[in-house]
Amino acid sequence: MRAFIAGDLEEADVPLVRRLLRHPYADQELVEAVMARPRLLTSYKIRRDIARHPKSPQVHAMRFLPGLYWRDLLELSVDTRLLPVLRRSAERQILERLPGLSLGERMAIARRAGHGLLMHLRHDGHQRVIAAMMENPRMTQGVIMPLVASDGAAPEILRLVAANRRWGRLYMVRLALARNPRTPPVVACDLLSGLRKNDIRAVSGNQRLAPQVRRRAKLLLGEG
Repeated sequence: MRAFIAGDLEEADVPLVRRLLRHPYADQELVEAVMARPRLLTSYKIRRDIARHPKSPQVHAMRFLPGLYWRDLLELSVDTRLLPVLRRSAERQILERLPGLSLGERMAIARRAGHGLLMHLRHDGHQRVIAAMMENPRMTQGVIMPLVASDGAAPEILRLVAANRRWGRLYMVRLALARNPRTPPVVACDLLSGLRKNDIRAVSGNQRLAPQVRRRAKLLLGEG
């Protein structure tokens, strides 16, 4: 390794340098040596590898972020070996590009994104993006609760969450859906039977909800 840094790196080709950067003993000294050779930096793969290298000085990694493809930025944003500031910068780069990405690209991001991106993607508004988010192992109740409680949520998205095998079973999610006027009444009525009596009573008296939902709540309470 040190022999290459000392001189052999001048003749090394891109595949060899990439193998060196992936070596478990590759350190900041190697990164700096590669950075000092403009010939190598003409390679996108080298720039990407430096940006994602755990031993890269922050200034070098940040330099290459704007030129990375969104898929590489996504990998970087969830790599816990890297500095949080670098991961957040990668997320910001992706956020800036989201409006120009296709539905399929947004879905791919939603399946793997970290917390920061998920907080924005929950506002996407497309059912398939929300469905992809719910497959993401990094998805949390803290991300989904504001969506299911929102007065601006699309009814079909709320229906989608209610039907999800993972998220539709959580009590707080079910309660928020039952109390949301935007939830389709037939969905809200189905959710009521799994709620606690006090929560059903709160639904029965909520004038913002559809009449059939309130009637169903009263029937469950024996007041119908």
